[in-house]
Amino acid sequence: MNKDIEANRKFDRILREWDPFKEGGDFYDTEVADAIQAVHQLDDKEALTQRIKEIYEFSFEKPLSVESCQKVAEQLLQIKNEDSCEL
Repeated sequence: MNKDIEANRKFDRILREWDPFKEGGDFYDTEVADAIQAVHQLDDKEALTQRIKEIYEFSFEKPLSVESCQKVAEQLLQIKNEDSCEL
């Protein structure tokens, strides 16, 4: 399987399991797509944390803690870095 597709599936699973507003994992299609795009564009944990926070807060007009967003950003970057290190 293409490594990018596999990584995107992992990103998708993590973001849906996160479910920050307790709406159910299938409720976040747009936000998940935007967050996955951000993972591909950003390598900095703080920048990705802020971008994820902005994406979800904009859509739901509810605040999210930086800590919650940072945990998911760390998980996403770990997968990104693991996949980029494979031969």
